[in-house]
Amino acid sequence: MSEGAVLHLKGRVLVGPDDVRDELWVVGGRVTFDRPAMARDATTVTGWALPGLVDAHCHVGLDAHGPVDAPTSEKQVLTDRDAGTLLIRDAGSPSDTRWIDDREDLPRIIRAGRHIARTKRYIRNYAHEIEPEDLVAYVAQEARRGDGWVKLVGDWIDRSTGDLEACWPRGAVEAAIAEAHRLGARVTAHCFAEDSLAPLVEAGIDCIEHATGLTEETIPLFAERGVAIVPTLVNIATFPRLADGGAGKFPRWADHMRRLHARRYDTVRAAYDAGVPVFAGTDAGGSLAHGLVAEEVAELTKAGLSAVAALSATTWGARDWLGRPGLTEGAPADLVVYGSDPREDVRVLAAPRRVVLRGQVVG
Repeated sequence: MSEGAVLHLKGRVLVGPDDVRDELWVVGGRVTFDRPAMARDATTVTGWALPGLVDAHCHVGLDAHGPVDAPTSEKQVLTDRDAGTLLIRDAGSPSDTRWIDDREDLPRIIRAGRHIARTKRYIRNYAHEIEPEDLVAYVAQEARRGDGWVKLVGDWIDRSTGDLEACWPRGAVEAAIAEAHRLGARVTAHCFAEDSLAPLVEAGIDCIEHATGLTEETIPLFAERGVAIVPTLVNIATFPRLADGGAGKFPRWADHMRRLHARRYDTVRAAYDAGVPVFAGTDAGGSLAHGLVAEEVAELTKAGLSAVAALSATTWGARDWLGRPGLTEGAPADLVVYGSDPREDVRVLAAPRRVVLRGQVVG
């Protein structure tokens, strides 16, 4: 389509879980529900439309070994785009991907800057590795570099104990989160284990990634404070393989990882039932491939979320949480069209019929 072309979407437009329209127009790259004067010259697309999908935990510019070059980053985001992911919350990357913002054909990214981890307590080449006395300064630095988010590594294996342990003392995270909030940024943290959660929530954190360590004691605390989780179930599926690889050296850690994996669906369902906000994220870009958002939504339904709730976790609810519009009058036309109703079967997300980004059909 040319820049001035008009697109007419006919079928069922899922503006919200309870707001379904029969048609939508794209004029000048933006959504309108009013028939335009040039309607008869429009290109028509039929099907079931959703707002562009959200991957709320993704890493662009990163692979299993650390930062990657721009051509590799481009392949990553193109894979996400072709899968229908048009909004990415980048949950930590050592690469400068600002050039993506200048490309009209690539997804929009909300960055959390680079991971901030304790020295020798995270994957090599990924994070700023620092000690607690420097945490506030690094959080302030990444808050200024990012797009309203900062990413901490809340727990990781401690080789002295042979198991997952919290990385930061309470006073350090309280001061760091307060500084991020003062600068207008929200804070999230990677957490697998149980013991790291309550201190972070009580310190004012806004989100927890993975959250496999949630228990009946901490779930009410999350719900009361409105702390969101991004379970990344397609990543948690790798825990048994990781445990098998490390069991010889760290048997306590391996057993812990297996237990967290075994109860992963129950954990997510209990959190959702308690009112904890749950959003879809794949953790792509480390050791996982990009383009897995449909698999993650399907995993959320396996955990017991309804199809509509799982769809909201990657569309309406996720966009609202991140402060980005959906299919509203005048909004940028970022949408995905499917051949059947995704509310009936979320697996249809794996086969988008059309992908429209900034009003242009790109896939």
